[in-house]
Amino acid sequence: ERFIVNGAFDPRDGEKALEYIHFLKETYDIKGVKMYTAEWNGASKGWKLTDPDAYKCFELCDKLGIRNIHVHKGPTIIPLSKDAFDVHDVDHAATDFQNLNWIVEHCGLPRLDDFCWIATQETNVYGGLAVALPFIHARPRYFGEVIAELLFWLGPEKILFGSDYAIWTPRWLVEKFWAYQIPEDIAAERGVQLTDEIKEKILGLNAARLYNIDVEAKKKALAGSPFSIAAE
Repeated sequence: ERFIVNGAFDPRDGEKALEYIHFLKETYDIKGVKMYTAEWNGASKGWKLTDPDAYKCFELCDKLGIRNIHVHKGPTIIPLSKDAFDVHDVDHAATDFQNLNWIVEHCGLPRLDDFCWIATQETNVYGGLAVALPFIHARPRYFGEVIAELLFWLGPEKILFGSDYAIWTPRWLVEKFWAYQIPEDIAAERGVQLTDEIKEKILGLNAARLYNIDVEAKKKALAGSPFSIAAE
């Protein structure tokens, strides 16, 4: 009752990819997937969300009720190609699959402007803060510019917390984000604020909505457990 499992697949695997999606849904009842368009596969050094094989996979996801498509569109490392994480294919896929939620992880960095214009146009495109959020420590003003741009273009309902948990633990990010305020000149220029209400949405309520989580029911279920807020 405390985990929601997402899966992953590579559309370049053809029919095996479709079979694997069926397996993931039947075995784990996955609610979403995470895609890496710059991954190598045989002679292929990347793919696009608009590839025909990818569309077959997304059609199946739609049919099976796998609604949340998380797409890595951010930094990369050698030997992967930065261009293979370009955000422009999100525009087409989001238009063609209106029933799916497209969560663009890392907000397209370093292509923030392109991402914001796409996410403004497409009502089913969201921004994930993984990789962007740690700048709150290393470059707090830069993070202020990023979050202010996202709030201006996307609004507070379409931004999701991401912890990069495999790299570091998330608690310090939550604490720093809760205490953070956008520098006054940046906030004034964009006409945005980072209120506690908005922080609550970003930290969990927006994701809860996409994953159909009843937050109040979960709070009651956890009451008195070692994992409840009150236990701290």
